[in-house]
Amino acid sequence: MGYIPPKDYSYNSINYTRGSGNYNLPFFKPEVYVKASKPKFSEIQLNYNPKIDLHVLPINDEIIGYWEKSNKLGLDLNQIAFVNWSSGGDNSISGILKGDFQRKYIKGRLVWDNTLSVRYGVNKQSERELRKTDDVLDINSSFGYRKSNISDWYYVAKLNFKTQFTDGFNYPNTDDPISRWFAPAYLFVGVGGEYVLPKSRMKFYISPLTYKATFVADQTLANQGAFGVTKAEKDDLGNILRKGKKYNAELGFLLSNEWKKEVFKNILLDHKLTLYSDYLNNFGNIYVSWELKLDLKVNDYVRANVGTYLIYDDNVKTKVERNGEQVTEGPKAQFKQTLGVGLVYTF
Repeated sequence: MGYIPPKDYSYNSINYTRGSGNYNLPFFKPEVYVKASKPKFSEIQLNYNPKIDLHVLPINDEIIGYWEKSNKLGLDLNQIAFVNWSSGGDNSISGILKGDFQRKYIKGRLVWDNTLSVRYGVNKQSERELRKTDDVLDINSSFGYRKSNISDWYYVAKLNFKTQFTDGFNYPNTDDPISRWFAPAYLFVGVGGEYVLPKSRMKFYISPLTYKATFVADQTLANQGAFGVTKAEKDDLGNILRKGKKYNAELGFLLSNEWKKEVFKNILLDHKLTLYSDYLNNFGNIYVSWELKLDLKVNDYVRANVGTYLIYDDNVKTKVERNGEQVTEGPKAQFKQTLGVGLVYTF
């Protein structure tokens, strides 16, 4: 703020009389200006009341539905090479190609969420064959209806399907696959209720009625009774009298917990835990699947990620290589850990 230099306003002067004299008193008009770099208004501070829960605002059930979509492609690469390295070592290169796709439909209290996740990774070392490191095809669909406008409970029907693309081996044996396309494949279909915490958006799903089907499309693996299917019946000479079944059906109770959140700036946590037990066969034997991932964002195109995956399935027997032969042992906890840095493209 400042003052404009005074101007001559003598034509509008004020007559001033003192004693016997008559004088004209000049009149100076003050004029004020405001610099353009400063606002001509006062900012109003708006305070948000954290006690107000915005998710309870009324929802118009007649609103036109809309789709939300997300597509993400990624490639993680790791490479190491040696030339005259005194400590020794093997040259190696590995990579994982990943894709995550989501389609979510929202209309009023209705939500239909669909996701597709694919991963495939390989590793190549000197003097060794190409080996698979990751192989996943995972489809999820969840149809939910909110109980009321102010409720955090949903009536939900869920579907999950998971399998792999190529043969899996118990290396170094590459002649006898221990898994193949659609062997195994898992299908979960259930109905229940889902509770969503209003602030953290953590989800708890409980289903008293869930159908689980295990498919083993390869007859050789089915005859072995792999992944919990009924194995083939053989005579004393090893001749097959009745082929093994290619599927196993269960009906049980399922509980799951999911949470996706940016725990720190540019660090996203993705957690999913699933517990399942069959009513009809050994109720109390619990199938466990726990996946935990950390996604560290460097910029819009470069990400680092750390992940762990734990599975325990009483129906899956462990195969080990002993003296050149595969030996089947009892079920064991399965654990996988990943660490990668790569490129991500979102569209």
